[in-house]
Amino acid sequence: MKYFFLSEGWAVSRVWASDGLWQITAWRRQPDIQRLNVCLVEHNELLWLYRVEDAVLTVEVKPITPVIANDTIGQVVLKRLMTAEQVIERLGTAEAKCQLQNIKSVV
Repeated sequence: MKYFFLSEGWAVSRVWASDGLWQITAWRRQPDIQRLNVCLVEHNELLWLYRVEDAVLTVEVKPITPVIANDTIGQVVLKRLMTAEQVIERLGTAEAKCQLQNIKSVV
């Protein structure tokens, strides 16, 4: 698996694999990209952790609302996805805050 952090208000757009742009007809499915229930807060901005399958090489992201799109870059291409070790290192160096909605889910 590979990982990346994505700001609140941004969404995944196009995805590339080793043979180029992800083709749903060729793969017969969407790429496996899941937002995990882990986020960092940096400069009052939420950065959500996403997990992607190994076949994914590059991910394009863009803002989901016109207000954000007018105040920021139109799109960003993420070419260096993170390993699990890099995510743990990043979480270890960040100021992290944990909020539990359901304590029974972790006991």
